[in-house]
Amino acid sequence: MIDRIEQVAIRSRAPLLLTGPTGAGKSQLAKRIYELKKTRRQVEGAFVEVNCATLRGDSAMSALFGHVKGAFMGAVADRAGQLKSAYNGILFLDEIGELGRDEQAMILRAIEEKRFLPVGADKETASDFQLIAGTNRDLSADVGTGKFREDLLARLNLWTFSLPGLKDRREDIEPNIEFEMKRHAEREGAHVTFNREARARYLAFAASPESEWRASFRDLGASITRMATLAPGGRINEDVAAEEITRLLRTWSRGGDDSDAALKSLLGEERLAELDLFDRLQLAQVIRLCGAHSTLSAAGRSLFAASRTQKTSANDADRLRKYLVRFGLDWNAIL
Repeated sequence: MIDRIEQVAIRSRAPLLLTGPTGAGKSQLAKRIYELKKTRRQVEGAFVEVNCATLRGDSAMSALFGHVKGAFMGAVADRAGQLKSAYNGILFLDEIGELGRDEQAMILRAIEEKRFLPVGADKETASDFQLIAGTNRDLSADVGTGKFREDLLARLNLWTFSLPGLKDRREDIEPNIEFEMKRHAEREGAHVTFNREARARYLAFAASPESEWRASFRDLGASITRMATLAPGGRINEDVAAEEITRLLRTWSRGGDDSDAALKSLLGEERLAELDLFDRLQLAQVIRLCGAHSTLSAAGRSLFAASRTQKTSANDADRLRKYLVRFGLDWNAIL
């Protein structure tokens, strides 16, 4: 798919539409297309990225199309706008489905005629750019509900590429671990490595059905950053990897129906199979709540709040500790 996108990118200046879940890499791919075209001297201008989800109301028009001085209160100077800034370059409109219909109409005209009217202006301005649009929405469905313009979708739909999320492209996990490690080193000025055992354990988990990667590469990037930050002496060991795996499972289980995921990581599959459903559900809820507190005492106070008001619980932390021990767990194991 990447080969086909690059083939189209170097042969065409028509709009491209990149679809896929949040974190699938649409922004990175758009930048790659720009770099490819720039290397071939097919573009001279800048790469301009706009997250349309952050644009609202009059500010959306001004940000995209610019304004003239005095167009509205606070317009103390002319503003070029993002379309003008992308002259002879590439404009990447991420989350284009979040634009209002008025902005969509103006974008369509700007694509087709290379002209648009800045806010408050009486003369049009011109800007020739290639548009790359990104979305995690089903724009065809949005056309059906009237949220998205059919004529704009028809213009964008000449070249549409759907990027699968990380959970559907697990062959990309290992090279992107290396990529994220390098990014951390550049950002923080500290070189961090895995030891062999930790790397094998983390890779096995990352490529397994247990790992959901709900935010795709954003999840992976955050995960590597956490491990690199906590690595003793700049070396990610098995303890750090195990802690991160537990954290990811706990995070994903909070947002989904798989309450067994974190328990399987903590207890192991055989021990988990020995538990009644009642105990599984109760323990999963206790672990989720513990994850929201920094100390055993704080978690205990939250879990046994009613007992405390009735003065039937002498020591909340001790009570929680004993509950965890029943399952062979301690506070450090579930952090």
